This record gives sequence, C-alpha cells and structure tokens, in this order.
Amino acid sequence: MEMASLPKYIDWLVDKQRPLEIQDPCNYDVLDGDWKPAIVEARALLSRHGYSGRMGIHAAYSGLDLSCSDPLINEVIAKRHRQCLEFGAELGATHMVLHSPFLWFGNVHTNYMPRSERQWMIDLAHQVLTPLMPMAEQMGCAFVFEVCSDLHVVPLLDLVRSFDSSHVRLSIDTGHAFVMQQQGGPTPEQWVYEGSDVLEHVHIQDVDGQADRHWQIGKGNINWYAFFKALRETQINPRLLLEIDEIQESAEWLMQQGLVQ
Repeated sequence: MEMASLPKYIDWLVDKQRPLEIQDPCNYDVLDGDWKPAIVEARALLSRHGYSGRMGIHAAYSGLDLSCSDPLINEVIAKRHRQCLEFGAELGATHMVLHSPFLWFGNVHTNYMPRSERQWMIDLAHQVLTPLMPMAEQMGCAFVFEVCSDLHVVPLLDLVRSFDSSHVRLSIDTGHAFVMQQQGGPTPEQWVYEGSDVLEHVHIQDVDGQADRHWQIGKGNINWYAFFKALRETQINPRLLLEIDEIQESAEWLMQQGLVQ
C-alpha cells in the first residue's frame, strides 16, 4: 500500500504484526519531491500503534531495465535505485522489490541459456546494484528480485545466487508466475520448490492466466492449496504481501481456507 493508506489498515496490520510494503517509491514524483515529512508521519503512526512487523518498499521500475547496456542510461537507473534505497533507509525498510530483468523473447527451453546472454544480463545487473550493496547491507535491507516475465526458473535464480549474499533474495509474484505458466513456464508453487533456499518475499494476487489482473484472492484460477502446501513442505517463512485493492477481503478468504493468519 501507499503511506496514505496506513491509517485505514493500521489496526489490522498491528493485530498480527503483518508484513507491510510501502509502494510510494514507484512514483517518480515522490522520489524527486520532499518525501521525508510523509515518512516521519508514517513512522510516528506505526510506532504509536506498536507496529513491529517486517516492512519494506517496492522500488521504481518503469523504464528502469536492469539489463540495459547503455552506460549513460545506467547512470539514471542507478540513481533511481539509490533514491529508493535512501527512501527505504528513512522508513526502516528491510526489503526492496526489484523486477526481474529477463524480459526478452524466448521460450521455456531456450530463453537465456548459458550461451545466449544469460551471464551478460547478470553482469549488467551487477553494474547497477553491486555499488549499492554496502548501503543495503548496512541498513539490513534485502534486494528481492520479483518473478515477472520469467519462463524458466534458472536465469533468475542464477542472478539471485550470483551475488552470494543474504541481502539478495527471490520474490515470487503469484499472478506473474501463473500468467507465464500459460506459456509453458513453471507453476507458482514450482518457484517455491526451486527457489526455497533464497525465497524471501511473495506478492499474492489472483489472476485468470490471461493478464496481470491483481484480482481479489479466490476470484481467479491460481491453485492456492498447492502454493501454500509448497511453503509448508519447504518450511520457509517468506514475507507474504497482498498486492491488490481488496486486502482485508482477500486475507479473510485465505484465513477461511486455513492458509494464513
């Protein structure tokens, strides 16, 4: 949610110390404006209500392709990510969502094989993010790479593991994964099994498989039983964030199924 929504949800967040993700940094007007007073107000609200859950931010992403090879454009991309990290530091964020850079053409069998630019893409992402790692580590903030148009688990997991750091982890977006499943990609739960050693974060949203819908949970076609069964079997505890408008309705549906608290 954005910081403006915190008063509406603060009691619900505090009730179970639920994970929280602030998405204001996705807005370039916010990054280029005076965002500190809003953060002071947000932190005061969270503190006043005794919030102590896991909290992070979503970094800006539109036009900020981490696979860009133009050095001048990369300067801008690096600046935007630094701005997001500075925002997160003021807020007290311990995760920052980044989008997977593996967006080019391909299919589940040939996309980004070792001899078709996978390492080159990984190196480009390092050029932007490695200089920011000391700051992220100092503030205890993990970069979490979100599944987007990924048709295979290997390239994105190779990217995450290439940093060899507990501050670079995997994020599964259930809706993204399900859409790509229709094109031959892995199921959302398969991402859990394959990436359990680095999984830190999940965007929970429902879809019909045709587009990135961000529907209320239970309104789409995702197999939630299979997804949460994978989380139980791998015995990991990633941050689960409802990235939809119907937050409490979706949480209630998941609670009724016995999947979450």
